[in-house]
Formats: sequence, C-alpha cells, structure tokens
Amino acid sequence: MAREVTLFTGQWGDVPLPELAEKAKTLGFDGLELACWGVGGGHFDIAEAVGPKGEEYLKKRWELLQRHGLVSRAISNHLVGQGICDLIDERHKEILPPDVWGDGDPEEVRKGCAERMRLAATAMRYFYEAAPKDVKASWPLMDPETDTPRLVVNGFTGSSIWHALYAFPPTSQEYLDRGFEDFGRRFGPILDHFDKMDVYFALEVHPTEIAFDIASAERALEAVNNHPRFGFNYDPSHLAYQGVDYIKFIRRFGKRIFHVHMKDAWWGHGDGTVGVFGGHTSFGDPRRYWDFRSLGRGDIRFEDIIAALNDVGYNGPLSVEWEDGRMNREHGAAEACAFVRKVDFVRNLQAFDAAFAKKD
Repeated sequence: MAREVTLFTGQWGDVPLPELAEKAKTLGFDGLELACWGVGGGHFDIAEAVGPKGEEYLKKRWELLQRHGLVSRAISNHLVGQGICDLIDERHKEILPPDVWGDGDPEEVRKGCAERMRLAATAMRYFYEAAPKDVKASWPLMDPETDTPRLVVNGFTGSSIWHALYAFPPTSQEYLDRGFEDFGRRFGPILDHFDKMDVYFALEVHPTEIAFDIASAERALEAVNNHPRFGFNYDPSHLAYQGVDYIKFIRRFGKRIFHVHMKDAWWGHGDGTVGVFGGHTSFGDPRRYWDFRSLGRGDIRFEDIIAALNDVGYNGPLSVEWEDGRMNREHGAAEACAFVRKVDFVRNLQAFDAAFAKKD
C-alpha cells in the first residue's frame, strides 16, 4: 500500500491537540507527527511521558489519536535540539521550556537541552510500548538489519559555526573542524542513549544546523563516527533554494533517511533585490528570492522524490510540514494532503517486463 500521510503539528502549536486531531482527520490525514511543544504543555510533553504518571499520559495520548482514527510514528524535538550546539542568545529563551532555559547561562542551557533530547529517546520508546497492538503490527518503517520497528525522534542540532557560514573574516578549515568536533562531543553521548533505547535520531538538514547540505551532512556523520543511530529527516525545501541536488541527497544517504517531510518551496521569483540569504526580510515578502509554498505550488519535483524514495526502500510516513504565508492554513493542509496522496505510488517489486520471460 502507499505510504501513510501524516501532519507535522509544529506549525499548529497554537491549537490544542484534541482540536487538532479532529481537524487533521477531517482534512484527510492518517496520523500526526507530534511536536514536543505547543499549548497545554505541548502536543507531546517529554517530561510528562517519562514522569511518574507517564504510563497514564501516554495511554491518553493514544486514546485521543485512536478516537479520531489516527496514528503517530514519530515525535519531533526541534526546538530543544537547536540549543544543544548553538551559541546561545536571547532568542533561545522564546523557544525553550523555562526549566531548560533556567537563568540563561549558555553552557547550562546547552547541557539542559542535551538532557531533554536524551529523554526524548526514552519518551519515544515508552510511547511505542504504550501503543495499541494494531498500531505496533502496522508499523511501516522497519530496521532492515534487525527487522524491528524503527522508532524516530526528529530534530535539530544547532551549530557553533553557523555564524561562520561566509568565510570572512577568513575562516580556516581548522576553525570549522572545531565546530564539528563540538557537535560530535555533545551528540555522541546523546546517540549512545538513543542506542540504549533502540531509537533513532533524524536531523532535519536545514540552515542554522550543523548539516545544511550534502557536504556538511557527510561531515556531520564523520563527526559522530557514523553512529548507527544518527540519520536524517529528509526535507527538500531546505535544500533546493540553496542549489543543492535534493534527489542526490536521497541517493547518497538513502539508508539513513529515517523520516520524510513533504514541504514545497519556490526560488528565483523575487524582484532581484533579495538574494538567497534572505536579505533580513520576512517570509511572504514579494522581494524574496525564495519562499516556502504549499505542496504542489512550488518548484520541487516531487515525482522524482517519490521515485528516489522507492529506490532506496523508504516505507515510512510522508509527513506534511505545511508552511505558506500566502495561504489559509486549513485550506493549504487539506490541499497538501490530497497532493501527497496523488503523487505517491507503491513501489514495484518485480521487473515491469517480467511477463515476457519464458518459463523454464
């Protein structure tokens, strides 16, 4: 069967989960990729999930999803992840839980974010264990080596060297090496805990993260010694406008694509006053060289993406991360869900010309 179409709840953090679940089913989705933030403690509260009443909390989460005929195959911990390697400033206070922010001491914030990411792996394991039997039996993404369900936490890493993106003042490779070493030092223990929990971390390759294109993704893998628990949440919208070959990314990292975001973008549509770096303008500004668009209304070649995902054997959900500053959110989400169902197709398991083969 075709892949499940889920909705990433990160852009719906202002909507309580009971209301959003009902809405998502009406819009046509099979499930939700639950963000670890939002109103009411978040759509998925890590602290609650691993706390003394975690079993009851997770049971109620599944009951809510099942009541609306929905599943969940991944949780996303982007905001806390951003603080693990970043150079911390006042902007992070707005996206981090108060107990993680503390008094704002940068190193303490980074340590707190790392601990919350470790707990996310534990929470995802508990979430899966609390799932109804039919949900477990239909888990779509399996580990090819162990044939066990692949449990995924999506997220960001932050980066101590993003500010050095442009090489002036002159930036040596030794300087950049220290940034990747910092990432490896901070994320190594986190990934070891993911391994203990039998859970995978999927970095959304994205500007401001340690990996933002193919070359930096390769370097990030090297920094964690190709840790088996480290992979990617594939999102073409963050690659395409940079000029990165987003189909090549799939073929290069196929076995490490643990989750997929479906999001569109267009580029080359501005008036020439704003370049690829964004010109310190806001999304939706007509001068921008690039912007995010509702699925099917941008320049991403999704037919090619589906073909490549089939080629590398990805069977997990296709999660709609809906962003388009020019369109009503509910209209866009319904349109995006229908678009994904139209563009997706089941992988062929035999040669198309096998019918012509002579029998022995």
